[in-house]
Amino acid sequence: MNAPLNPRLSRFQEVLLLVGQLNYAWTNTESLLIHLIAGLAKVQKEVAIVIFLTLNTGKARIELVERLAKVKGTDPRCRQEVLAAMRQMSRQARLRNKYSHCIYAFDETGSRATTQLMRIADGETEIRYGKTEELGPDEMRAILNAIAEIRAVNEAIWAIVRRYDFPR
Repeated sequence: MNAPLNPRLSRFQEVLLLVGQLNYAWTNTESLLIHLIAGLAKVQKEVAIVIFLTLNTGKARIELVERLAKVKGTDPRCRQEVLAAMRQMSRQARLRNKYSHCIYAFDETGSRATTQLMRIADGETEIRYGKTEELGPDEMRAILNAIAEIRAVNEAIWAIVRRYDFPR
């Protein structure tokens, strides 16, 4: 049996809590890209919001920030800091996407959890879909680590915004 990391919570409660924290940390941090877009593109925050909202994936938003950081005339230190933050954010996107786009199943006691991925894998002659995985202690720790990493990216972005006086 997979006991919850927090003994006061069932695995069901723990999974919902961690996935909620993961999504909160991600969306909160992703919204900070608005400040990087505004500062790097040298536009008002309102313009950066329109740009941010026009791009409909986190990947597209991260790529835009990376490209803006690479524009000639960007302070080299700023470029390095922004690109490092975007690399760190991109590493966490995969896990976040996995747990945001899957189906969860729990046993009748709420102590065992599995995920079923909602994506198609195309092979040469067949397709596979619905890969099922146990959501055990190692995966729960991976989610906790991802939350901590995303929070670190959040702090790094705020430091960049302050250091380079980007619009807030």
